[in-house]
Amino acid sequence: QKTAYEISACLVGSEMCIRDRLIIAIIVAVFTLIVLFSGIPIAFGLSFVSIVLLVSFEGFQMLDVFAETFYAGLNSFVLLSIPMFILMGMAVANSPAGKDLYTGLDRWLWRLPGGLVISNIGACSIFAALSGSSPATCAAIGTMGIPEMRKRGYSDQIATGTIAAGGTLGVLIPPSIVLIVYGIATGTSIGRLFLCGLVPGFMLAGMFAIWALIHSYFIDKDAAKALRNRTPPTLREKLEVLPRVLPFLAIIAGVLYVLYGGVATPSEASGVGAFLVFVLIAIVYKIYQPKKIWNIVKVSMKESVMIMFIIAASYLFAFTLSQLYVTQSLAQSMVELSSNKWVVFLLINIFLLIAGFFLPPVAVIVMTSAILLPVITTLGFDPYWFAIVFTINMEIGLITPPVGLNLYIIKGITPDVSLSEILKGSIPFMIIMALAILILCIFPEIVTWLPDKIMGKPLGY
Repeated sequence: QKTAYEISACLVGSEMCIRDRLIIAIIVAVFTLIVLFSGIPIAFGLSFVSIVLLVSFEGFQMLDVFAETFYAGLNSFVLLSIPMFILMGMAVANSPAGKDLYTGLDRWLWRLPGGLVISNIGACSIFAALSGSSPATCAAIGTMGIPEMRKRGYSDQIATGTIAAGGTLGVLIPPSIVLIVYGIATGTSIGRLFLCGLVPGFMLAGMFAIWALIHSYFIDKDAAKALRNRTPPTLREKLEVLPRVLPFLAIIAGVLYVLYGGVATPSEASGVGAFLVFVLIAIVYKIYQPKKIWNIVKVSMKESVMIMFIIAASYLFAFTLSQLYVTQSLAQSMVELSSNKWVVFLLINIFLLIAGFFLPPVAVIVMTSAILLPVITTLGFDPYWFAIVFTINMEIGLITPPVGLNLYIIKGITPDVSLSEILKGSIPFMIIMALAILILCIFPEIVTWLPDKIMGKPLGY
């Protein structure tokens, strides 16, 4: 008997072969969704699906390569940067750094219409860069920002929607765990991905701030009235918080510099960054007790192991799809679907958007990158540019039911605000993200200019 791979190799190019592969692809998709929607953890679900499919189509001899393939998914030195960046982020999230960021921006931007909303967006942007985590950003800034905005007359919708959307910046502004996972999954440069995300990340934050200005000036009259009644902060109050905030920003700038300057690898930069953050929280916030340090390490370890398991399982899943010739057939079918590459690109974005409704960004990346990357490169798109579009799609998923993680974090912070109100406040920001994708499609140089300027054009582009 021939294996599925040998059969497909013999029949490559024939319509029957492609049709059979697409039938297998549908079976794989349905089976995978059933397993994942059962509530089983993603890593175990992907592993189970992979084992069943390999044994069913290839025979029990494929069990011999299971452990080796699973281990190969983790056998990369670059992966060390993930737990280090998570440790760095958790150290910041478990200190009063978020409060200081928020307070400082609020005092400097208080005169602007919607200044408090813009302060929260700015705090989310900076905290996202410090933590690299969307949920951590939502929890840290939302705990302080939402009650303050509501107290000063802002509507529940704008108060909750701002934090929910601002928290998503954590998956785009470097150092981003999502971009690291994309780089590992696709074999692209993590340093270049970070540079690609820098300008679009702050562009998106700026678009959020513009909406806050429009909302406060034309829609939310109560907020403008509250601003007029506010006591202005003194210069001393504005300056006193800077010594506690600027060292953390210096660490981020230093980490990015050594990455882009070729001084250190992502793993080395993340390790030094995590160490320096621990030193800072000990000096600035007196967090040096062994119990508090262990709590930070424990949470970081749990998060890191979860992501590592998902990466290893996704590597096995990608191997299974390739072994069954599913990825190659899907890529060929999608390319042949339309002569217009932008039509295919639109369909890919719709698919990613729907996938982001149900799965976290890391899971979507590791499950789909093996399928989508050949399609994207065949169509002539830059994989680095596509990574940013991909990531913004995942941002939309973070504030979209039924699995919009940020919505539920905000709901936990403000239990008296209904989920529908939080969602209504998030909808304008979803539209802004979709507009940002359109802008990047029209002006891809927004993504590629900075990395090309600093690192030069990648080979083949």
